[in-house]
Amino acid sequence: MAVVVPIRKAHPRVEVGEACGEWFVRVVEEDQELTRSFELESYALAFAEGQRMRLHLNTFLRL
Repeated sequence: MAVVVPIRKAHPRVEVGEACGEWFVRVVEEDQELTRSFELESYALAFAEGQRMRLHLNTFLRL
């Protein structure tokens, strides 16, 4: 499930974190924020890596 929230002038970043056995990836772009949840860490990391490449970032942040 994805949730998109409009925001203003944020710096692009990708964050990965775990809570209550579920993995979350937060993708922040200049004008929106997307949060996706995953049951498996490997899926979350693969999604985060793809978003990192799409946004031309050097790395993503593990929380």
